[in-house]
Parts: sequence; C-alpha cells; structure tokens
Amino acid sequence: MPIRRLFLPLAVVAALLSACATPAPHDAARAAPTTTAAAQSAAAAYDFDMDVFHPVVAKHGMVVSEQALASQAGLETLKAGGNAVDAAVAVGFALAVVLPNAGNLGGGGFMMVHSAQDGRDIALDFRETAPGRASRDMYLDASGQVADGRSLFTHLAVGVPGSVAGLTHAQQRWGTLPLSRVMAPAIRLAERGYPVSQTLAETLAKTAKTMGQWPATRAIFWRDGAPLKAGDPLVQKDLARSLRLIASQGARAFYQGPIGQKIVAEMARHGGLISAQDLARYRVVERTPIVGEYRGFRVVTMPPPSSGGIHLVQILNMMEGWPVRDWGAGSAQTIHHMAEAMKLAYADRSEYLGDTDFVKVPVAGLTSKAYARALAATIDATHARPSSDIHPGKPQPYESDQTTHFSVVDAAGNAVAVTYTLNTNFGSGIVADGTGILLNNEMDDFSAKPGVANVYGLIGGEANAIQPDKRPLSSMTPTLVMKDGQPWLVTGSPGGARIITTVLETVVDAIDFQMNPAEAAATPRFHHQWWPDQLRVEKGFSPDTLRLLRGYGQHIAVMPTMGRTQTVQVRDGLLYGASDPRNPDGAALGY
Repeated sequence: MPIRRLFLPLAVVAALLSACATPAPHDAARAAPTTTAAAQSAAAAYDFDMDVFHPVVAKHGMVVSEQALASQAGLETLKAGGNAVDAAVAVGFALAVVLPNAGNLGGGGFMMVHSAQDGRDIALDFRETAPGRASRDMYLDASGQVADGRSLFTHLAVGVPGSVAGLTHAQQRWGTLPLSRVMAPAIRLAERGYPVSQTLAETLAKTAKTMGQWPATRAIFWRDGAPLKAGDPLVQKDLARSLRLIASQGARAFYQGPIGQKIVAEMARHGGLISAQDLARYRVVERTPIVGEYRGFRVVTMPPPSSGGIHLVQILNMMEGWPVRDWGAGSAQTIHHMAEAMKLAYADRSEYLGDTDFVKVPVAGLTSKAYARALAATIDATHARPSSDIHPGKPQPYESDQTTHFSVVDAAGNAVAVTYTLNTNFGSGIVADGTGILLNNEMDDFSAKPGVANVYGLIGGEANAIQPDKRPLSSMTPTLVMKDGQPWLVTGSPGGARIITTVLETVVDAIDFQMNPAEAAATPRFHHQWWPDQLRVEKGFSPDTLRLLRGYGQHIAVMPTMGRTQTVQVRDGLLYGASDPRNPDGAALGY
C-alpha cells in the first residue's frame, strides 16, 4: 500500500538507502499524493483534509526510528516474515551502526513488548549496572566535591553494558527468525559503510574534544586529523566483526567471549572498573510494567529503574480532573497546569526513585489517583508556585507499593517500544580497542553526590546512590497506550530529563487533542523539572501565550528543541507512523 512521508526529503532518503544492499522497496515513504481507494480510505479515516501534518500510512507493518537506514532494516525484517520483535531487534543492531551517537552495543535501555499471542505486556530491563568495584564516593575529589568530567569522559564512567543481552534476550523470547537473519542488515551496513549525514557530521564536530583523545575512536570517526564530514563514507570493520560474532554465538560472544575480553583489556589499560566477572554475571530482567488509566485509555509503561513510567502516570493522574480539551492545546492555561504538575512529579523523583532491587520505591503511592488529586489541589490556576516552595511529597500513605527510541507494530498486533542509550552523545567517547564498540558513560546517571545535579540538571537522592551491580535511575519512557485491550499508540523519545515530558505531551496530544502522530510530533514542546525553576519552551508558541505565562509567574526560557519522538498509532485497521521532524535523518516506513 502506498504510504506518505513529509518530514524527510526524498533526496536524503535516496542517498541513505543507497547504502543498503537491497534496493528501496516500491512502497517506501513517498511525498507525492495518491488517489488509490486504499489511500482515500486512509485519508477518510484520519480526516486528512483537516490535518496540517500527515503521518505515514500502512496496513501490514510500521517501523519508526531516528535513522532511515535502521527503519529500512526493520521493514526488511518484517517483509521477510519476522514479527515486531524481530524487526525491533534488527533496528536496534542497525542503529548501533548508523546512529553511533545513541544506537549502541555498549550501552543499555528498556523495551516494552505487547504480545498479541497471549495479550501480555512485558517490560524488559537491560539497563547498565555499576561494576563490582564501584563505590559510593568514586566521583568525589579530595575535598568531597564532584570531580569535573570523571563520571562522563573517563573509563570510570562506563557501566556494564546491557544492550546486547537485552536485544538477544528479546529475540530468543519473542522473535521468530534466526538471530543471524535479523542482524544481517546491521552487519552489511557496518561492512560496506554508508555516507555520513549532515546531522551526524555536526554531532561528531561538537564532540571532537572528548572523542578525539582516544586513538581507537579517531581511527573510526576521523579522517585526515578531523572528524568525518557530511558525505564521507563511514565503514566500521571492527564493529562488523563484533556483530558477526554476536550473530553466530549470541550474547555469550559479548559477555564471556572475545568481545568481552577486549572490553576488559580496555578497562585494565586505562583504570576502568569493569571486570570479566562483571560481564559474566550481567542479566536482563523482565519486569511488571507500570499501568495507569487516563480518560478510558490504559497506559502501559516502564517501571524503575526508569522514573519515566511512574511520573508519566503521576502527571496524567493529576491532569485527569482538568478539562484540558476545552482549554486547548498550547493555551496558557493548559501549559501552566501541566508545568505545575511536572514540578511536583520531578520533586518526588529526586527523593524516591532508584533501582527497586536495592531500594524501596513507593510505586503504588506515587501512581495513586488519590495522591494525584491531593497534589493537584495544591496547584493555583493563575499563579506559579516557586520551586523553592516545593518539596518531595508524601506518597507513602497512599501505598497499598543521548538516547534514541524506536517503535514497531506488525499486522498481528504485536507492538514494541524501545529506548536505549549511551547517555550523552557517543557516551564516554571511548571505543573498546579492536571491537568498534562505543562505551557508555551511564554511571553519571547515579547520584555522584546526593543533592548535586547530574549532566541533565537532575537532582538525585540516597535512593540513587552508587552501589555495585545497581542500575542507575533513568528517564527513558517507552510507552504503549491501549484501547479496548489492543495497542493504540506506541511511542517514546530520547532527551535525557526531558523524555518524560515529551512522552507526556505526545500522549496528551493524541488523547485530549486528537492529534495524529505527525501533528503531535510537530507541536512545540515545553518542560519543567522543578530545578532549575524554569519553564523551558521551544520556539513556536504565541507571544500572547508566553506573556500570560509570565504573568502567572512562570520563568520562561526559549531554548533548543526537546525530544525526537518515534510514534505509531493503530486506528481503523491501519498503522500511522511519524518520525519526529526535529531529526531529519529519521524515517517512518511501512507496507
């Protein structure tokens, strides 16, 4: 079925897809309008005549990611007979090649899976863990202050990676194709290379100082003494060899085989902490999702060590009593109320959230509708409450208990939402010599010193203090929204501290304001995280709206864009996909 795509120029799509061995299918994204009966039916179903932005439309399967080549890998896998999990794993491995600043083998993340076969929803945790030799005060200097850069750009910043374990676990547990078949597109892209996009070239240039200090990193991402430029071919032979080992031996090659041995050797040469024992004992965890109800929809999202799911549900619970549809999308009244709710949720995050394998998190209290009503009652409709007056709440009485995202839905109704990360762009910037694998700097997501903000400005407490084998707190929020027991919206985003609010606004735009995924992605975003006391907004809001918000006492700061959502909506038997226009390299592809 022909599909439509407005965000990615056709010339860019053509250049990127030319790097694949297989030609772009005839039903890859098109910008031209169609007049087929199927297309007319889709337009009628979504009332395209009223929509400003149009999503990609397909019937059998949809893959949405931040890189067109990775989306193509997922589409190729679906067409080969794979299900949504097969396609998601293909995308995950391909992004490690074509989106090296965020896609990864040397990081970790979360996956939400809806199985159409038994109706179950599973949260798969493959977050990094602290090495066995990690200690609470390892990032403090002799005076007890946080040492600048130690938790970000040194070998001490690297947590035990979980991505390979997570992707191969999902493939074995829910996939239908051989791992070697699913990984074939990633291997091909690493072996043959592809042209560096303008977006990747700019990211490499911005990180040149930290990346350039490591010879193994320069050997891959630099040429003639400078970072690769747009149009330069990026060939990754070492990474291709690592991928081939994983394809033939599974996760064992990474955690107990030759890849792991090279990672341990890299650590030993530079004072890192990861040992062979750390790698060998790494395990993924299948967790029970956080589940909320919002205006008749069921929100299924990630539990701790993600803070995202809890606070997504917490804010939606506060919003449920407000007539935001009547107030309108982008109105000062809507933004003010949501910003005040965000402050309250992020204050709770600073106190209570951590790895539930190590600390008691009051999940039931934080996600209680009664607790949300109590918090919402403190919000003044016309006056912003200063952050200095807001402290973590008391959820216990209500107890009874740089990053990338991609979304995949198949014809059978299986749905997968994956957010995984190296943390900042290219993580630590360190490539484990001989592997082609960039290593994360995820240890910065712990509270290096409780009460001191991390690189994203987030304040953490004792619950997120460093302990061996503990998983650092995350904001990643892969989310499924269910209607009548079936997937209705599959979404998520990168963005550090701003992930939670980006996903929140995507869900609210879909449910309250009835936006399609393309419209929601194109809508200006806003964010408040309690500290600093600042309502961050993208450009595009009405000056009148900003004037009203300032009148309420909100401290407005117009700042760079937030989030890059990758969303699929299921409606009337069709799949509607949109890749966020904030990243021109992304693509929604379906058939």
